[in-house]
Amino acid sequence: MTGVSCKGLGGGMIIQASLPYKADALEPYLSEKTIRVHYGKHHAGYVKKLNGMIKGSAYADMTIEAIIQKTYGSTDETGIFNNAAQVFNHTFYWNSMKPGGGGEPTGIIAEKIQADFGSFYEFKKAFASAALSQFGSGWAWLVKDGDALKIIKTANADTPIAQGLTPLLTVDVWEHAYYLDYQNRRADYVDTYLEHLVNWEFAETNLAG
Repeated sequence: MTGVSCKGLGGGMIIQASLPYKADALEPYLSEKTIRVHYGKHHAGYVKKLNGMIKGSAYADMTIEAIIQKTYGSTDETGIFNNAAQVFNHTFYWNSMKPGGGGEPTGIIAEKIQADFGSFYEFKKAFASAALSQFGSGWAWLVKDGDALKIIKTANADTPIAQGLTPLLTVDVWEHAYYLDYQNRRADYVDTYLEHLVNWEFAETNLAG
C-alpha cells in the first residue's frame, strides 16, 4: 500500500489529490506552466472521466488501488482501468518530486540501493535507461518486488500495483510531462529529475510501508 490512495466519497466521486507543493515550486526544472497544464488538464481529465465511468457502480466507493486491481486485464473495463491507473500514477508522480530534491539519497533507501544495484551510479544508469528506452508514452519506476528493489517501465497507463509490486518512485515520460520545457530532449528531463527533483523521503516511506 502506498501513501497516495484516493477514496471514493460516495456517488462515484474520486477527488483529485492536491499538489504537494505550489505549481511554481519546481522551477527552474519544471515550469509553472508545465505543472498547471499537466496537473490541471491531463490529471484532472483522468479524474473527471473516471468519475463519469464509475458513477452509480460498485466501484464508486473503492480506493483507486482497488479499482485498478479489480479492472486489470478486463477487456470490458479497459477504460475504467486506464483512467484509474492514470489518476494513481499522476498522484504518485507528484509525490515522487519535491523542491530541493534529487541527488544521492541517505539512510535506509541508500543502503538498499547500494545492496541491490551495487552503487547509486548503477541505479541512476539503469533508471535513466528504463525511462529513455520506453517507446512512446509511459513510466519508469523504482519498485520493491518481495525484498528486492527493481527498475521497471510501463507503457501508457499500466502501473506496478496492478502487477503486485510496490512502487517507490516514478517518472512520467509521456511527452506532456516535459515537452513545454524540454521539447524532444527526454534525456535532459530525466537527468534533471534525478539530479534536482527526486523525493527520496517519499521513496523511503514507501519502502518501509
